[in-house]
Amino acid sequence: MLITDGSSTLSNFSEQRIRVIQTVELAVAAGIELVQVREKQLPGRLLFELVRDAVGVTAGTNTRLLVNERFDIALASEADGVHLTSTSIPADRVRASMPSGFLIGVSAHSGDEVFAAKAAGADYAMIGPVFDTPGKREPLGIDVLRDLSAAVAPFPVIAVGGIDGTNIRSVLDARAAGFAAIRYLDDFVRISQ
Repeated sequence: MLITDGSSTLSNFSEQRIRVIQTVELAVAAGIELVQVREKQLPGRLLFELVRDAVGVTAGTNTRLLVNERFDIALASEADGVHLTSTSIPADRVRASMPSGFLIGVSAHSGDEVFAAKAAGADYAMIGPVFDTPGKREPLGIDVLRDLSAAVAPFPVIAVGGIDGTNIRSVLDARAAGFAAIRYLDDFVRISQ
């Protein structure tokens, strides 16, 4: 999962809109399965416009587009789903209001939160940080990722936090369903073009 970097604001929206859409285009071309638009600083209307444009890029491709937290904007823009934080409205309540096939993911920072996401009917849980990441809490480590992935299988667990080319193999060997990144995947899709 490629996660947008969140640097869009009201004042830089024109430039950032182009950058985010180009990033989504590159992610589609690189075959990345999930893209999460995580532009928390944008007011609702501008976020809707950005997501609607991104949906136009991913429509008809194998890349599914998610919106961070804002399931109202995900639904209105016809995105594929929403990624909820661990403090969002519970996944089961969101699921009750969404159409069939709407993808719901939940961020988790502990095993209990992964189990709660599964019980609430989320489609996946994103756990992290797995590795050391500046400004984030203490990393969980690869052993916790491995144990959680096994404990909830076949429920998908996506690893996040400090993932790069030096440790991807360990994440996949731990039986994570995949991984999410901002900088690493953004750099990867730009280099691969």
